[in-house]
Amino acid sequence: MFAYPTILAFLAAALLVAITPGPGIFYIVARTLAGGRDEGLASSVGLGLGGLVHVLAGAVGLSALAMASAEAFTLLKIVGGLYLVWLGVKTWREGRVVEPADVHITGARRAFREGIVVEALNPKTAAFFLAFIPQFIDPSAQVAVQFITLGMISVAFNTSVDLIVTYWAGKARDGLAKRPSLIVKTRQVSGAVMFGLGATLLFARRTS
Repeated sequence: MFAYPTILAFLAAALLVAITPGPGIFYIVARTLAGGRDEGLASSVGLGLGGLVHVLAGAVGLSALAMASAEAFTLLKIVGGLYLVWLGVKTWREGRVVEPADVHITGARRAFREGIVVEALNPKTAAFFLAFIPQFIDPSAQVAVQFITLGMISVAFNTSVDLIVTYWAGKARDGLAKRPSLIVKTRQVSGAVMFGLGATLLFARRTS
């Protein structure tokens, strides 16, 4: 389906994109520092599933239609941005809450759901896939199948990097475990980061 030079070029480009720090990595770091490694892992998987939503939507043309509509793009970015802002405020406010025994299980489940929503409502992700993947597609072959295949590879790379980032962010948080005051500040900073990501998305412009 793919020529050997084409797939090599795509793998190199997709890996470069995955390891480049961006909103997704910052979000994962914030979630891990705020809620621990379990929440970070759950968020990583959630973001991956949210990314697959855009891959499937792009394959059937829904993302292209949304990007072509200024109203649809604006609605999606407002909903997604406000959701991130809300998560940031909630994380900040919960920074001083004493954790119950089952907080890691409950928090991980919540982080998983929120990760899916955050990524699925991000129009910049849809725009990225629509701009990036078609460069490596052979228009004479099965375009939708190629789009899904390359999209899944890209999501797998992104999720793998997120999991690695989660591991190291978790180790950093473990180092702060003996200093509760720093944990509180870390949670609040994490909330501020999420708030900032949401605000950035709210002011995102649709590329022409």
